[in-house]
Amino acid sequence: MPENPATSDDAVLEVRDLAKSYPVRQGLVLKRTTGHVQAVDGVSLALRRGRTLGLVGESGSGKSTLARVLVGIEKPTRGQVLVDGEDVSTMSRGARRELRRNVQMVFQDPYTSLNPRMSVGEIVAEPYRIHPDAVPRTGRRKAVAELLALVGLDPDHVHRYPHQFSGGQRQRIGIARALAVKPRVLVCDEPVSALDVSVQGQVINLLEDLQDELGLSYLFIAHDLAVVQHIADEVAVMYLGRVVEEGDRPAVYKCAHHPYTRALLSAVPVPDPAARSAGTELLLEGDPPSPADPPSGCRFHTRCWLARRLAAEQGLAGDGPDDVPERCRTEDPVLVPLGRGDGARGAAVPHAAACHFAHRAAAFDGRPAAVVPEDAGPDVGPDIEPDIEPDAGLDAGLDADFDPEATLDPATGRAVLRPTRPDHVTETVPDPAVLESRER
Repeated sequence: MPENPATSDDAVLEVRDLAKSYPVRQGLVLKRTTGHVQAVDGVSLALRRGRTLGLVGESGSGKSTLARVLVGIEKPTRGQVLVDGEDVSTMSRGARRELRRNVQMVFQDPYTSLNPRMSVGEIVAEPYRIHPDAVPRTGRRKAVAELLALVGLDPDHVHRYPHQFSGGQRQRIGIARALAVKPRVLVCDEPVSALDVSVQGQVINLLEDLQDELGLSYLFIAHDLAVVQHIADEVAVMYLGRVVEEGDRPAVYKCAHHPYTRALLSAVPVPDPAARSAGTELLLEGDPPSPADPPSGCRFHTRCWLARRLAAEQGLAGDGPDDVPERCRTEDPVLVPLGRGDGARGAAVPHAAACHFAHRAAAFDGRPAAVVPEDAGPDVGPDIEPDIEPDAGLDAGLDADFDPEATLDPATGRAVLRPTRPDHVTETVPDPAVLESRER
């Protein structure tokens, strides 16, 4: 595992070797524990002050479980959670309660995360009942009105109930509630996935404005890679409870080294079919394995397109999940800093990937690659020069689609939707390549 560059001086939230498992029990009366579901297994991440860390991956990869552990809803099975360098597990109950004010959560579903029997004013003021020292009782009504105005809602609507608001407005209420106790970190668990595409951009831009105004740090969890590309400064990719690739946003999006990351990027829709080169689509077959019984070796080898190609080059017969190079089936890869040519030298967060053949994945361009002998040693590392420059293997269409600057308005720094007719007004949305609907 590479040493994380974030230190206690610049990391507001840090996790070290974090694991969370759930027991599997059988029996109606005497429930015996027959195994464990390893939802999170050995994750180490650091969130720096005033920055956004994007966490992506398929459903079941452990993203939401990690978020629940970070905010104290779940207790970790192993590992440490540090806030401002202090280990949460070693604190007293009172100190942990006080520390939780600094880490708040914005939930995915704005319909179920708000109590339908409470008015908006009561929902936003609820944190003040839990932390009465946050705002004096006499000033809470004014504080609620200021929070509603801060997130773009009418303060006169404090007596309305959640069902009287739209989905985007409900999510703004959830954000206001999270900001009530003035946290330093917001854990956003897919905050825009349940919203219309025309509203997603408004919420994303609101979060960016709040970050600039209040100096917040975000752990932003999402399925939509286009949204993460727009808002995140660093990106971590999770698969089956582990981080398989991490680094600065340009390094991950323009020069992904893990086969799983390459497949996720390949699955992003492109409006112009001609923009994607033929033969570069990477499809993942089947569903992720059960976290109760993960595969041996590399956890991704049962679905890895690169392992299949390497097996064919080595003359291995068949196309089953275990017809892959022996190294993929037996050796568990760890995050290793990438060698020369990865485009991440000098970056604040080093680019790292957990793959035995990381440079081969980065060099893939749809054509058969040269055979690499099995005894050639590790395929990643600071002293190994890849046969093909990783950047050279990226097709022009993919490279252009994920250019962070290509989707930003130079005047405002926001993502914009280009007008389709001269009389259309430019609107803010996360990414023009994916979110094409206009705000009604």
